[in-house]
Amino acid sequence: MRTVPPGTRGSFSMIVTAEHLANRFKDATLPPVLATPVMIMAMENAALEALKPYFEAGESAVGTRVDVTHLAPTPVGRRIVAHAEVTGSNGRQVEFLVNAMDGMEEIGRGTHRRAVIDLRRLTNKRTLVMDLDAELGEVSLLFGIQPQFNLVDLIQNFH
Repeated sequence: MRTVPPGTRGSFSMIVTAEHLANRFKDATLPPVLATPVMIMAMENAALEALKPYFEAGESAVGTRVDVTHLAPTPVGRRIVAHAEVTGSNGRQVEFLVNAMDGMEEIGRGTHRRAVIDLRRLTNKRTLVMDLDAELGEVSLLFGIQPQFNLVDLIQNFH
């Protein structure tokens, strides 16, 4: 990935629809306002938009940390705009200040971190896990045993 300078910005906008509301997305007892996870998704998308011009072929970035405060409710029909600004980077980790507005007021703000990834390597890891999972399933059926290791640990230690 090419170096992303501090101050690089991205944005993402969307119209709040019924499926974005807390009472539909999460639980019917909640009010009919924008769900916090949907606001966070918009913020993450804004950060991704900031990074896209700096990717090399085969790269993308995944969210690794989010720390936001949801400040105000947003009803259905309103457009929200999320903004992300790069505050720094360390290797493949990129830090952002994020916020979201709904045309009336700021509805959320915080920080976010994304990690630049090589999509080919991620695909290879996923293939390995699916192959191992299938093989372990066959071994378990044949011998009636349960594996004594965690696939998540195996993935994290795969190089």
